[in-house]
Amino acid sequence: MMKLRVLLAAAAMAATAAVPVLAHDMGTMDSMPGMAQGTTAAGNGMGAQMHMDAHMRMTELRPATPADIDRANDLLSALRRALKPYHNYRVALAQGFRIFMPTVPQDVYHFTNYAWSGDEYQGRFNAAHPGSLLYVKRPNGDYSLVGAMYSAPPDFTPEQLNELVPLGIARWHEHIDICLPANITLDDLLRGNVGQDQTNLPGMIPIAANPDALKLDSTYGVFANGQFGFTGKIHDAAACRTAGGHFIPLAFGWMVHVYPFAGDDLKVAFGTTIPQPAAQ
Repeated sequence: MMKLRVLLAAAAMAATAAVPVLAHDMGTMDSMPGMAQGTTAAGNGMGAQMHMDAHMRMTELRPATPADIDRANDLLSALRRALKPYHNYRVALAQGFRIFMPTVPQDVYHFTNYAWSGDEYQGRFNAAHPGSLLYVKRPNGDYSLVGAMYSAPPDFTPEQLNELVPLGIARWHEHIDICLPANITLDDLLRGNVGQDQTNLPGMIPIAANPDALKLDSTYGVFANGQFGFTGKIHDAAACRTAGGHFIPLAFGWMVHVYPFAGDDLKVAFGTTIPQPAAQ
């Protein structure tokens, strides 16, 4: 069961979404018929920029101490060494990393090692073995490595999180108040099943009412109309039940993204915006 709680791509998702836990090309959907304005369904993995909202809770940023800065720089150095082989995403896949919701367009894709993530969710932190790797997808379908994500048990206190990655440098986050359709579970999301091979599931756009619905539904599945997921419009249990969904107060546990290849500026390396990789 612990492995089923693994998230980055939240957003992705998403998240994350909930994933956790949510998509650059999803932004174009706001102008497409049938899509709710302001909806980014792939944020039902993880979006390009994380911020506190109805579905995300973040730790408070503390004043950084010299010890925090030293620890953060040490972590970046360790990650740069550890992640070097994974610039080739095929190495990650060959070693058993699995892509969170691979069929749903996202700003950042989480390649998760279930064994390492399971260790993290049991409180065993290893800076050289982050549970998830973070990639952005290139136009040719390949992936470019931009960072990594660490996770921690959902009941960890701020002090315990601070011992892992200092709260004076980074903000840990967790995905909360998630509504998923009744027939879609977090385990389904981990396996990449968001219902694209079906039609007219809750969350999908009625095909008869919209000529674009078939394409949207086959791409985004139950996230197509923006109700459900890590950035969905539903964020309370009563509304979720009314919509025919099941409510998840907390999806997965604590997470933090790190971008060690973005330079030495700690605000960027431990920031909430996904750096774009260098052109290849």
